[in-house]
Amino acid sequence: MKKTRILVAGLLAGVLALSACGREGGPAGAEASTFTPTVAQGVQVAGSPTFAAMQQRGRVVIGVKDDQPGLGFKDATTNQYSGFDIDIARQVAAQLGFSPDKIDFKPVPSAARENAIARGEVDYYVGTYSITDKRKAQIAFAGPYFVTGQGLLVRSDENTITGPQTLKGKKVCSVTGSTPIQRVRDQSLTEPANIVEFQTYTQCVDQLRNRQVDVVTTDEAILKGYAAQAPDQLKIVGQPFPTPDTEKYGIGLKKDDTAIRGKVNDVLEASFTDGTWQKIYDGTLGKSGTPASPPALNRY
Repeated sequence: MKKTRILVAGLLAGVLALSACGREGGPAGAEASTFTPTVAQGVQVAGSPTFAAMQQRGRVVIGVKDDQPGLGFKDATTNQYSGFDIDIARQVAAQLGFSPDKIDFKPVPSAARENAIARGEVDYYVGTYSITDKRKAQIAFAGPYFVTGQGLLVRSDENTITGPQTLKGKKVCSVTGSTPIQRVRDQSLTEPANIVEFQTYTQCVDQLRNRQVDVVTTDEAILKGYAAQAPDQLKIVGQPFPTPDTEKYGIGLKKDDTAIRGKVNDVLEASFTDGTWQKIYDGTLGKSGTPASPPALNRY
């Protein structure tokens, strides 16, 4: 999943950036966030140029995705951001001393993330940003704050698909050229004639709802976002694929700013233990009906 990067036209947002593995999000109607973080007072991060820049402008600029329901989504009508990544970003900002009204969310395409961080165009980035060695050569990561793998999304009345081993004879949909659909092809999980590809996952989900395909596959986190929007129609089945590696989502930061990285890691670790992470998950991706727990913090 780390190798494929696809930029496609989005349904609502013009030019759309896919997530770390070449995926995107979608439909309108995402629920507004109900998470209100507690703002820390008198915060200092000695030796951090990133934090100094935040303090000087009196605001924090956070790079995000705006097209992934349940993760990072901007409502076209209200211009409000919502989702798991958005609330994680808000929690970090709050513990750095910035209230929600002092946050500027900045949508950044996947291909531009490292440059945006390195140039200081964003203070940090939270948006299905997989931690990889290649990226760590250019920027730093705090986390991970979420771990996922390739999953399967089906209609709620589907009972015959329970995992990758049950895909024979089923029409499987994913984004054209993406790693998830290539894995289905390489492992002969279904017949070649049953592999369906579109430019966006929104198209795949629409086909799923209309019973033109049987299953959609990509990162389970992305699929949970769709399921959370329509839990009476869609569900996640089985466990994430037994793939060579999992996707570990981290918060992107300037490479040499070890002080801010340490502080953000402290914020994440505290959210894991005090219940904040679980509250955020339950109010966003958890609405898909699939449980999750905080990951182990690696302090990259």
